[in-house]
Amino acid sequence: MAGPAFRAAAVRVRVPATSANLGPGFDALGLALGLYDDIVVRVADAGLHIDIAGEGGETLPRDENHLLVRSLRTAFDLLGGQPRGLEIVCANRIPHGRGLGSSSAAICAGIVAARAVTIGAEARLDDTALLELATEIEGHPDNVAACLLGGFTLSWMESGAARAIRMEPAESVVPVVFVPGKPVLTETARGLLPRTVPHVDAAANAGRAALLVEALTRRPELLLPATEDRLHQEYRAPAMPESAALVERLRADGVPAVISGAGPTVMALADADTADKVEALAGNDWAANRLSLDLRGASVLPLAA
Repeated sequence: MAGPAFRAAAVRVRVPATSANLGPGFDALGLALGLYDDIVVRVADAGLHIDIAGEGGETLPRDENHLLVRSLRTAFDLLGGQPRGLEIVCANRIPHGRGLGSSSAAICAGIVAARAVTIGAEARLDDTALLELATEIEGHPDNVAACLLGGFTLSWMESGAARAIRMEPAESVVPVVFVPGKPVLTETARGLLPRTVPHVDAAANAGRAALLVEALTRRPELLLPATEDRLHQEYRAPAMPESAALVERLRADGVPAVISGAGPTVMALADADTADKVEALAGNDWAANRLSLDLRGASVLPLAA
């Protein structure tokens, strides 16, 4: 059987940063943020060449071990075969190891680019299959769902397959992220979680996660109670004490604040009237960034855009 045919022209893919959990929505809720990685992929005659600028430019591998390349290869296998060579250019803006979905961005960029550069690939790798493949590579769907779909997402596993729905976040919500200088490995943060939690805490989180769907889409005035968490943030605090202290301080001031993903970034959900004030609350030890909401998710863009 003949292998797939590839486009001669390069393709450009843009993927957003994401924040998962959002407090009580552990491994289920995600939000796409207006901070982006861009990659350009071109099928070449032979070999593998990778250029990386920005985040990870000095540390990421430039060979088959790069997560982006592994994701490309996995998608190409599903699409029927590998190209003879690849040229890849990465412009990375999403901080690594900070709980803003950098690994999910690399995964989603890779599989979307593989589909875009393969002729007729949409018939074999539709959007549902993209989510399933990204989840298989990442291990859980919360970040990859938000990265692929944009907006506010709710994801779950059903009979071993990833599923997700996309919701429109309220236009008034302004995410402000506080990024510390040092990363925390996701494996470290997950390793601190207990195997069981008290029933009362699980019940409380279920109610707050349900409330968060209403608060983040229609009633932002409820975001402070809706982002209360009892399942993971307190257990992970020893790995990121400064982040835990900042969340506590912001919430004491009435600001809906959470650990972003596995941390250590802290995210506050402000509005246009309070974002500037919130941005100034953390002090000089944090890189504070006021972001927009991303509503498109992973996108194939013109090269000149």
